[in-house]
Amino acid sequence: MAGIMLRSVAFNDHDLLPDRFARDGGNISPPLEWGEVPDGASELLLMVEDPDAGREAFLHWLVSGIRPEPGGIAEGAAPEGAREWPNSFGERGWGGPQPPRGDDPHRYFFRLYALDQQLDLPDAPQPADVRRAVKGHEFASGNMVARYAR
Repeated sequence: MAGIMLRSVAFNDHDLLPDRFARDGGNISPPLEWGEVPDGASELLLMVEDPDAGREAFLHWLVSGIRPEPGGIAEGAAPEGAREWPNSFGERGWGGPQPPRGDDPHRYFFRLYALDQQLDLPDAPQPADVRRAVKGHEFASGNMVARYAR
């Protein structure tokens, strides 16, 4: 499978996420940039999840309908024309990290998928729903990980 370059000017892969992106520190979405999107993609989908949250991964951000071209998202913004889905807080858009105080840093996986078609997702998808829907429709992806603790 081809790879999409995914990065942020606000943090490096596996670095600590700055406080301003956390739920109790400003709760603004981080800036992201991507490139090397393969030809033939129908759309890009971005999912940010915390697999360390408990039994099920916690969805912090899900954005579909992103134009399948090199680009990015400015800090505190969403891609123009894209759809932001409800996160696990029950709100649309970015829901910043808020792990329990005293936990080791949780990992936040930022995943960008190039898809061959628009996905059929439930109204309030969970990360497992997205992974199931992506299977068989992704032909490129990029990812990076941030960490955060309170």
